Amino acid sequence: MFKKILIANRGEIACRVIKTAKKMGIATVAVYSDADADALHVEMADEAVHIGPPAASQSYLVIEKIIAACKQTGAEAVHPGYGFLSENPKFAQALKDNGIAFIGPNIKAVEVMGDKIESKKFANEAKVNTVPGYLGVIKDVAEATKIANEIGYPVMIKASAGGGGKGMRIAWSEKEVADGFTSSMSEAKSSFGDDRVFIEKFVTQPRHIEIQVLGDKHGNAIYVMERECSIQRRNQKVIEEAPSPFLDEATRKAMGEQSVALAKAVNYESAGTVEFIVDKDRNFYFLEMNTRLQVEHPVTELITGIDLVEQMIRVAYGEKLAIKQSDVKINGWAIESRVYAEDPYRNFLPSTGRLVRYQPPAEGTHDGLTIRNDTGVYEGGEISMFYDPMIAKLCTHGPDRLAAIDHMSIALDQFHISGIQHNIPFVNAIMEHPRFREGRLTTGFIAEEYPDGFHGVPLADERAMKLAAIAVFMNKVHAARAVQISGQLSNRPRKLPKEWVVAVDDWSRRVTAEETGGALRVVFLDDDGKRTESHLVRSEWVPGQAVFTGEVDGTLMVVEIARAKQGYILRYRGGSAHAAVRTVAGHALNQLMPEKIAPDTSKMLLCPMPGLVKAIHVKEGQEVKAGEALAVVEAMKMENILRAEFDCTVEKVNAEPGDSLAVDAVIMEFA
Repeated sequence: MFKKILIANRGEIACRVIKTAKKMGIATVAVYSDADADALHVEMADEAVHIGPPAASQSYLVIEKIIAACKQTGAEAVHPGYGFLSENPKFAQALKDNGIAFIGPNIKAVEVMGDKIESKKFANEAKVNTVPGYLGVIKDVAEATKIANEIGYPVMIKASAGGGGKGMRIAWSEKEVADGFTSSMSEAKSSFGDDRVFIEKFVTQPRHIEIQVLGDKHGNAIYVMERECSIQRRNQKVIEEAPSPFLDEATRKAMGEQSVALAKAVNYESAGTVEFIVDKDRNFYFLEMNTRLQVEHPVTELITGIDLVEQMIRVAYGEKLAIKQSDVKINGWAIESRVYAEDPYRNFLPSTGRLVRYQPPAEGTHDGLTIRNDTGVYEGGEISMFYDPMIAKLCTHGPDRLAAIDHMSIALDQFHISGIQHNIPFVNAIMEHPRFREGRLTTGFIAEEYPDGFHGVPLADERAMKLAAIAVFMNKVHAARAVQISGQLSNRPRKLPKEWVVAVDDWSRRVTAEETGGALRVVFLDDDGKRTESHLVRSEWVPGQAVFTGEVDGTLMVVEIARAKQGYILRYRGGSAHAAVRTVAGHALNQLMPEKIAPDTSKMLLCPMPGLVKAIHVKEGQEVKAGEALAVVEAMKMENILRAEFDCTVEKVNAEPGDSLAVDAVIMEFA
């Protein structure tokens, strides 16, 4: 077996590979850019080599630097993770030329299947059904528009290299083809060093289901069941699960056998994924083959018990697969939620900065339910603008689908992140969505269910009352501590009021709080002081804990807490509420406070996230129409076109290409 391997990647996937290597007794080498000098994967590895500036094109994508790091440390093999150089045949060839093993497939497979254009050509020749499209390299916008018109709208514009949603656009018209083609090429060039794109028909109401395959160097290949990845936003997977709630045994077997046949046709070795589009009648069409480990591989590992990274390492060393097709069984259900540094309330724009607090749920298995959290960050670390905004991959496993979903909701509630914005409220809202829970999925789920974006989940009356009771409980704990402190300064000990007013967002109720049997009975009163309802709150929560865990009326509730200027911000199951508990007199005085008026920014173009200005499309004095492109800002390798919301005249331009801007920086002003 290899004695030392180098991981040519960063973040959570580098940490993931290191964990398995350590389990196998293999020493590990990390590589890092300037931006990752203090990264978690660097700390976890046995050795680390600096490879350049933050930009991937000057560090993680430079083949010569990876080869040099291998020679410097004596690494015998390289695991590429996903993204970066993982599907680059030149990288695989360079490793081979230098006598270094590539923990991935053979070069032919990388060349044929790693390139989306060539893989479709090969699949056609192998009689695999593919989505209609144009498989050649497209030269310019005019040719792209002509091809799209011939195929028929909508079409998908996709980067030939790479994956992860980078360089992908759906176009419903000629204008969208022109915009999407340029952006796709630019993103592809920036992310993968390859600006080739192709166009195919976009199948409406599809499900995205992929088959995990494993092959060795001795002609053996198996499929390791399927994953469903239909919950996507901007072609980026958000939630994945295994198995699929849609497939029957016959379809699963047919898709698996076809995937194995395709893998054997290129003598595939290592782990790979064959992706399919599946329509409502369970007809499936080859989409592409990813010649690498997938982001969502943990859900397959959880339902099969197979460590895919270990299998990749053993295959690369030359071992035969010890697993036969008959050995692969489905055990329970697994869900994966991708936790991203992005603001779901601002159209999911990337959020960069320092992780002031990072407290994930505890990993482990209890009562047949499992939590797994693959991450590459730590409290105090930084989310950089140079790389993918993923914070973690939170996975749960249970005996059935609803058990896994319910456990995911609890695990998401237990997550506490501050310093940056994150998508946990949105993901938790999906877990609660009836359509998701019923398994009625398509890749258009998010666009269909959240057409106007995500604005939080309205709190049902029952939940609002329970959150109010929790706020009263926490206030009682704070107030009791304050009384003890102030009582030390006087011979007359202070007493807590018997009655309070709890306000949640725009409503308020009078309450009393009575301790009983180690719990707190919160009684809600009407305007006449008559009792209307009560809730029994039991918890060991103490001030300073960012997550409240306890029971309300005997039911477990896990609520994320943030102290606000007046009270608390409570986040639960995709909803958020501001709760304040005051004395009766304090509440009366608060009602007299004037409302703060927000500044008028309607005549300004604000930078929606920290990013780099790629282009300014207008000049001072220029008249623009609603919908016209004003500027392009890049963040985390994604280009965002900022458009005019109304007809106006540009009065002042405050930024120029190359500027790095903070969130809400004024890019331009309008007359």
